Amino acid sequence: MKKLIVTAFVVVAGTFVSNAQTVAPQKPANGPTAEIKFDKETNDFGVIPQGVPASYTFIVTNTGKAPLIITNASATCGCTTPEWTKDPIKPGGKGYVKATYNAASPGPFTKAVTVTSNAAGRESVTLTLKGDVKTAAQGEAVPQKNN
Repeated sequence: MKKLIVTAFVVVAGTFVSNAQTVAPQKPANGPTAEIKFDKETNDFGVIPQGVPASYTFIVTNTGKAPLIITNASATCGCTTPEWTKDPIKPGGKGYVKATYNAASPGPFTKAVTVTSNAAGRESVTLTLKGDVKTAAQGEAVPQKNN
């Protein structure tokens, strides 16, 4: 029985030690890297009508010397839906992150979309959408610019 307990302890301890030594892959320190630059990181829709989705397309440029890969774009809530360039963006090339807000609830809003990529030093960038949703009873909304 004593041998069984000691053996179980060694197996559990060995598992913890082997997991603790797992090393995350590192980017090359001296090799070419991708760099990410957005045309702007915040879009203010102003006043928009309730029930009419509002979209904005953020333009992204790879200012680095290696292909830029956007691995994910995630919104802070289900009311905002992101789409993005799935193919690698060549150095000097452009891509996009399009965010659509559903405008279902009246009132001011600020929503964030987090973009994750292989960009050196900016692996995660937060884009912001904001505005004010008005119902028909609250007055006519100013027409928006959808990009």
